[in-house]
Amino acid sequence: MKIALIGATGFVGSAILQELLARQHQVTAIVSRPERLPQHAQLQAIKADAYDAAAIASAVAGHDVVISAFNPGWDKSDIRSLFIQGHDAIVAGVKQAGVSRFLEVGGAGSLFVAPGLQLIDTPHFPAEYKEGAEGARQALNSLRSETALDWVFLSPPALLAPGERSGQYRVGGEELLMDGDAPAGISVADLAVAIADEVETPRHSRQRFTVAH
Repeated sequence: MKIALIGATGFVGSAILQELLARQHQVTAIVSRPERLPQHAQLQAIKADAYDAAAIASAVAGHDVVISAFNPGWDKSDIRSLFIQGHDAIVAGVKQAGVSRFLEVGGAGSLFVAPGLQLIDTPHFPAEYKEGAEGARQALNSLRSETALDWVFLSPPALLAPGERSGQYRVGGEELLMDGDAPAGISVADLAVAIADEVETPRHSRQRFTVAH
């Protein structure tokens, strides 16, 4: 497949890139710093601003699917507004380019832990992640009313960490996946496996889903 990947040098994006290349896909990595990308025969790098819809449209045109692992950076004080700004520009660009299949990687904060209660609204949600998680929640809410794209939103589990690729994971929907009484987790490598599997064999359409070990 011909896949456009936004944010290919980030924590999640770099794992997705590695998985897609291992599966022999043609990947266009859309990044702000192409020099951080590896050299690979099936990889094309395009330097583009994620906040510029026209630049995104030009970069993703002609692809089978667009994956967004965009994140403004956890060090940004205005991460919430930047997340929404980037999300809106990316969605607008993908639509302008005429690519219908769009997968966005968001956060765990919007997963439900009880009826009507999302993780981000619980008292123990880490304060340092709240603004970024709120931006991701708003992005998901915006996507829910999107009818032009065949979109999918993937929320990682509560615990996402470096680790080995097992190729194994379980799939959930709107609720936070648990491991007994504790929140479940996954390695970023296996999160990338789940993303690549969804791209190759779509199981969700205009839905959010989650995965965990």
